[in-house]
Amino acid sequence: MESKEIVKLAIEAMEEKKAEEIKLIDIADISSIGDYFLITNGSNINQVQTITDAVEEKLGRAGVQLKSMEGKKQRGWILLDYGDVIIHIFDRENRLFYDLERIWKDGKEIPVSGLDDK
Repeated sequence: MESKEIVKLAIEAMEEKKAEEIKLIDIADISSIGDYFLITNGSNINQVQTITDAVEEKLGRAGVQLKSMEGKKQRGWILLDYGDVIIHIFDRENRLFYDLERIWKDGKEIPVSGLDDK
C-alpha cells in the first residue's frame, strides 16, 4: 500500500476518535527516514491510547504492518512506525513540549483536507 493511502486511513481513524490538530508533514525531500510525519494529540492520556488503538486497528485490517512502536508505557507520546509513514500521537502537554512541527519546519506541511490534490 502506498504511503499516501496509509496516511488517509490513519487520518480517518484519528478523526473517528476526535483527535486534535492533525498535521501532515511531507519529509521525503529532507529526510531518508520516511515520506510523512503524521502528528496529532488527544486531550488526555485515555484519548491518546484510544486514538493509537484505532489507528493500529484500521491499518491492521487494511494489511499494513506496524514495524515498531515506542512510548506505550509512558503514554504521553506514542510513535507508530509504518515505514514511510511515522505517526506521532501526543497528549497536549507533550505535543507543546516536543513541538515537532517546529523541529521539522523544513518539511512541507500538507493540509489534511488537501491530500487528494497531492
